[in-house]
Amino acid sequence: MSRFLLVTLLTLILIGNANAQVTRWRGPEGNGVYPDKNLLKTWPAEGPEMIWHFDELGKGFSSPVFAGERIYLTGTIDDQGYIYVLSMDGKLIAKYPYGKEFVESWPGARSSVTIAGGLLYMESGYGSVFCMDPKDGSMKWKKELMSDFDGLNIQWGFTETLVIDQDVLYCTPGGQKNNVVALNRLTGETIWSSTGMQELSAYCTPLLIDLPARKLLVTMTAKDIIGLDASNGKLLWSHPQTNEWSVHANTPIYSDGGILCFSGYGQGAPKLKLSSDGSSVTQEWFCKTFDSRMGGAVYVDGYAYGSGDVTGKEWQCIDWKSGERKFASTEVAKGVVIFADGMLYGYSQKGELFMAKATPDEFKIAGKVMVKIGSDQHWAHPVINKGILYVRHGSALIAFKI
Repeated sequence: MSRFLLVTLLTLILIGNANAQVTRWRGPEGNGVYPDKNLLKTWPAEGPEMIWHFDELGKGFSSPVFAGERIYLTGTIDDQGYIYVLSMDGKLIAKYPYGKEFVESWPGARSSVTIAGGLLYMESGYGSVFCMDPKDGSMKWKKELMSDFDGLNIQWGFTETLVIDQDVLYCTPGGQKNNVVALNRLTGETIWSSTGMQELSAYCTPLLIDLPARKLLVTMTAKDIIGLDASNGKLLWSHPQTNEWSVHANTPIYSDGGILCFSGYGQGAPKLKLSSDGSSVTQEWFCKTFDSRMGGAVYVDGYAYGSGDVTGKEWQCIDWKSGERKFASTEVAKGVVIFADGMLYGYSQKGELFMAKATPDEFKIAGKVMVKIGSDQHWAHPVINKGILYVRHGSALIAFKI
C-alpha cells in the first residue's frame, strides 16, 4: 500500500471515529442506562464513599458530561452562563463564558453539553445554540433560535439538550415555520426545517430511533408527541399529549417497536406502537399514574421504572407489554432515576440519593444518603462514569465511589 493511500485511510478512520464519539445527557444511548459493571449492591449506613466535591458551579440543573478525561458542566453566575471544565479529581481547569443565561423563574443553566468529534455543543435557556472548542473555549459558530429561526421562548426557558448524530444536530426552536430544525454540526448551516405541529417547544430532549426503513426523530411539543423523518424533517405522525403547563421534559423511551412517552401534572404515559417503517403509531395502553414531571424513567428487561408526580407520587414499576403497575412505593420522595448493573439509582426532590434493585417484585432500598452539599433544588440527573456516581446539586458537583 502506498504511503498516500495509508495516510488517506488513517485520516478516514480518524474522521469516522471522531463522528462516532458522542457523549451526552443520560448516558451513551440517552436513555438513563449506564454500562458500568461490578458496582456495589448495598451501601454502608452512611452511604457510599464521597471522594470529592466541587462547590463553585453557580446556579444550574444540568448534568456532567465526560470526554477526554475531563468533566463538562454548565452554570450561571449573576446573569452569565459558563462552561465549567473539571479534572477527574474535581479540580477546576477552565471556565468559559457563553453569554446570557436564564435568570427568571428558577434561574440557572438548564441544558447539559453534548460533545461530538472533539467539539462541544450547548443550548442556553434563551435559545442560543453554539459550537465551542472545549480546549480553549473559542466559538466555532452560534445560532439564535428566536432571531434566526422565528422561535419563541417558553415560560421556564429552552431546556433541551442537543441531539447529535454523525454531523447532524437536532433542536426545537418551536416556531410556526421552523418548529424543529436539523443543522450541520460543523458549520451551523440549516440542513432541513420542519413546521412540525407549529407548537411551542416543551423542554423535551428528542429521541432518535434507527429503524431499518429510516431514522426517526421523536419529540414532544406543547400538545403533541411527533415523529419526524430524521433525513428530511417530514412529519410522519402525531399523537396528542398535553398538560396544564405544556411541560414535557422527559425524553421518550424506545424498545422493541414501542415508544413510552410520559408527562407530569397528572397527565400520565401513553405507550405507542410504531409501524414497521415508523410512518405511523397506534396507542397500546395508557397509564395515568406514571406521570413523572422531569425525573425520567428507565426501561429494564421488560419493565419501566420511575416516579410519579401528581396522580401517582409513588415510585413505580410498569409492565412494558400491558401497562400494568407492578409496585408502588412512597418510601422516598419523587425524583430522578437512572440504571446500571442491575440497580436503580434515584435522586429525590428532597435530596435523598438511593439505590434499589431493578425488579418488578418489590421496591427495596439497598442504600440511601441525604445530599446536603450544594444549593437550591435537587433536580439534576445523576451520572455514572467509571464506577463513580456524580450528583449535581445546584452549585456543587459531588463524586461518590460506588
